[in-house]
Amino acid sequence: MNIDDFHPIALSVGKASHNADWNWQNVCSPFSRIYYICSGEAEVRFQSGQCIKLCPGKLYFIPAFTTHTNICTGHFVHYYVHVYEDGKIEEQGEFDSYELPIEVPALEHDDLLFARLVELNPMLKLAESDPDTYDDNHTLLHTITINKNRPVGLKLESRGILYMLLSRFIYNAVPKQSLSDPRIAESIKYIRSHLSSQISVEELASMSCLTIDYYIRLFRQTMHCTPLQYINTKRIEKAQLLLFSQNTSVKNIAFSLGYDDVSYFIRVFKRITGMTPNAYKQSMSLSGAAV
Repeated sequence: MNIDDFHPIALSVGKASHNADWNWQNVCSPFSRIYYICSGEAEVRFQSGQCIKLCPGKLYFIPAFTTHTNICTGHFVHYYVHVYEDGKIEEQGEFDSYELPIEVPALEHDDLLFARLVELNPMLKLAESDPDTYDDNHTLLHTITINKNRPVGLKLESRGILYMLLSRFIYNAVPKQSLSDPRIAESIKYIRSHLSSQISVEELASMSCLTIDYYIRLFRQTMHCTPLQYINTKRIEKAQLLLFSQNTSVKNIAFSLGYDDVSYFIRVFKRITGMTPNAYKQSMSLSGAAV
């Protein structure tokens, strides 16, 4: 992980107390979440069927765009931080490149770090837990603006605490793809850093000093998909984030991600996500995400 290219922003920070009222279904947001459990218990159930029990003395990390359901049947108190990774369109986020553990033990003073982060950022505390009150495009853009306009000292200390909390997970992070063939590894790196450019299979094969047919076979063997399928998947993942976080047209997003044909972009988006870009944007603005 290149720390120089890693720019996390704390969108929301606070301490929440619940009593069987932390129950939200199909949560899916463009930001990641960190939880520190103070007392009580709750559960997070993922689409894969995996169910994680949230217990005191542990830290939990839920990646962005991970659909999950929160279940709380009693007393439950926790700190929360919503983390947005700021970066340029053409850059692949550091979170996107690594698999972070969902659960790690909290260190002795992590509760004090959360308390200090809350103290520094009272303006980032959620007014209420109702997802419809904060998980939308307007609130995301507004919070990012607040973060960027804070005094330098406040940003520096807050960012430092956020780095420390994230480090608990990054210590045990592993690359999402462990590629044995260096030629395909270089291709993946190139694709992720040039999502806004025109990328051809011919170009990738030439960079790897391979024929097109052999390159496609090798890529499929390594990644279990064709180069074009991988490129489109990465672009649509970025498009999902842009549709939520930027007030711009589908046409502009398509062009910014290297698609000259907007109709083709819409077809690819629907094939991968199951809905059109406009329907996806509307569903994100209406759907909930829990504290």
